[in-house]
Amino acid sequence: MRSDRLFCETLDYNILFRWFLDMGLEEPSFDASTFSKNRERLAGEDVALRFFDAVVREARTRELLSDEHFSVDGTLIEAWASMKSFRPKDGGGSGPDAGGDRDFKGERRRDDTHASTTDPEAKPLRKALGKEAKLCFAGHALMDNRHGLISDVSVTPSVGVTEPEAALALVARQRREHLRPMSVGGDKGYHTSRFVEALLAQRIAAHVAINAAHYTTGPDRSTLDSPGYRASQIVRKRIEQFFG
Repeated sequence: MRSDRLFCETLDYNILFRWFLDMGLEEPSFDASTFSKNRERLAGEDVALRFFDAVVREARTRELLSDEHFSVDGTLIEAWASMKSFRPKDGGGSGPDAGGDRDFKGERRRDDTHASTTDPEAKPLRKALGKEAKLCFAGHALMDNRHGLISDVSVTPSVGVTEPEAALALVARQRREHLRPMSVGGDKGYHTSRFVEALLAQRIAAHVAINAAHYTTGPDRSTLDSPGYRASQIVRKRIEQFFG
């Protein structure tokens, strides 16, 4: 839905939406102004995170989560802003045409000189070589290996915070909850000296995939040959289902 008002109008006659929200057929729809204020409050006051934490505690109470073996991964979350809004902070550059497009030819766009007028916190990033850059954020998740449930999540700027740094923050949050992870699995992006050494310092086995291009500290031979490491490398791919 392109607007809150259109959503509230559609809710008057869309039976599927009403079923999903557990609303009766004759129950009045939301007031558009009230709905917009409530949605902003939900996003700005960490209500969603507190709700998520409550669900995790419920799952742990029902013994659907373990506190031993985890996997981490990250993904890009596209911002609700287009590259058309990525303009010089000083107001310079060519202005948009009648269709809102701008000619960026010959213009070097950097985070320190440009910002999105729609979402200043969003940073441009390309997912791979040859791909177009998009304004986005980075999403990170920590998964329980035994049951495949997400134990923790976080969102960071797409530039400035690496995936290993975000993963260490998620692990630290688990330890503050008096949990004692025994292993953390990850893909090649987590094969960094700082990440591996930080886990080892906490007596956590680093079950990260080996990146042959990185001549940095990685799991030792005994870890690589262990059944636990092989199991972690198989199970960690289930986190992609969450992102999907």
